Amino acid sequence: MRYASLFTSFGIAVLVSAQGPVVTSWIINPGNQTGYGGYLTNAQSVWYTNTDAYVVCTCIPGYDIGPWAGNPNTPANQDFTFKITRAPVENTGTDVATGLGHIGAWRNGVSIFNAKDGMSYNNQGVWNRDALVWEGSSFDACLGHPAPNGEYHHHVNPACLYDYMDDQQHADLIGYAFDGFPIYGAFAYANADGTGGIVRMHTSYQLRVISDRTTLPNGTVLNASQYGPAIGGQYALGAYIEDYEYVVGLGDLDEHNGRWCITPEYPSGTYAYFVTVDEQLDPVFPYVIGPTYYGTVQGGNTGPGSGHNPIPGTAIEYNTAVGLSGNETVGISISPIPVNDRLRITSNASSIELLELMNVSGQVVLSHGVQGSMVEIDMAAQAAGIYLLRLSLADGSHVHRSVLKD
Repeated sequence: MRYASLFTSFGIAVLVSAQGPVVTSWIINPGNQTGYGGYLTNAQSVWYTNTDAYVVCTCIPGYDIGPWAGNPNTPANQDFTFKITRAPVENTGTDVATGLGHIGAWRNGVSIFNAKDGMSYNNQGVWNRDALVWEGSSFDACLGHPAPNGEYHHHVNPACLYDYMDDQQHADLIGYAFDGFPIYGAFAYANADGTGGIVRMHTSYQLRVISDRTTLPNGTVLNASQYGPAIGGQYALGAYIEDYEYVVGLGDLDEHNGRWCITPEYPSGTYAYFVTVDEQLDPVFPYVIGPTYYGTVQGGNTGPGSGHNPIPGTAIEYNTAVGLSGNETVGISISPIPVNDRLRITSNASSIELLELMNVSGQVVLSHGVQGSMVEIDMAAQAAGIYLLRLSLADGSHVHRSVLKD
């Protein structure tokens, strides 16, 4: 069972509806500011509908980048428009691998790549090279470098984007994965409910105890033709992604390198990925997002030629001076959050027919049949903690919202 999937045991996908931070967290170029190569920096604009945010960006950051030792590539304007869902949901089916190329975007519009460098031993795709080990010498001081197509990106912690050394408060929200879930720096609340002080998030991956590369982390015994190189020298343990294994409960994070928790931007809770670093704040595998996504990935952002999504004519441009318009309301509101005694749920769309409140173990602690657009439930008898509210609406749709009880 996934550590971060607090509600997986009863087969419910967690839905975080119409979240403002997906729209408001991006660094928008305040005026024609240019950076490397004279290109415009950061995001040029952010647009949004009820369901998605659209981030128009060059993939050039606002801070100085380069040089890249031994890397002949040159950063160039990628003219991206990334589409980020405002209602991310857990993928309850087969896990989707974080493929090559961009798998998310930092809040300045720069691409996030996974832990691989795109090369493998004997080009078989069995033993995949770790980008930090094989390409780390070409990273600049910000720990990024350009790809052959000119796409500047980070495989690891984007060191110049935020104060990654600040261990006294919850880390900044620094980006979004393409499943719509946020990415934070390494320091967070010790406990998922927002208590316990600030600690460094620990990965649950570790180097395997192996003397040769004849098996995979999942126990698969390879054919001799698929064996990896002998361990040692330039092929030291850790040179390949498959040298690592996931151990349930070893650290704070699950196999996707995230957890479901309270964060400053999501006081009601969200699934979130975390950058992982060691005590010296050096990158630690899997660095940002794990080998697979936690959530469902929309089309248009991943794969060859991706990242050029059309902006719908109904989209509204986000203006930092004005803020979000009322357009982001999707029909369900709950208040207050956090709640102490009575919780009010209102639907301005389809009427509510059934309400269920479940604890983190998946037990239904309250259930009400409803015929109307508003209902109040008494939370006074419930213990403090995180709950999932499941609503069944008259139009046949279902809404899942998290609730924090004081």
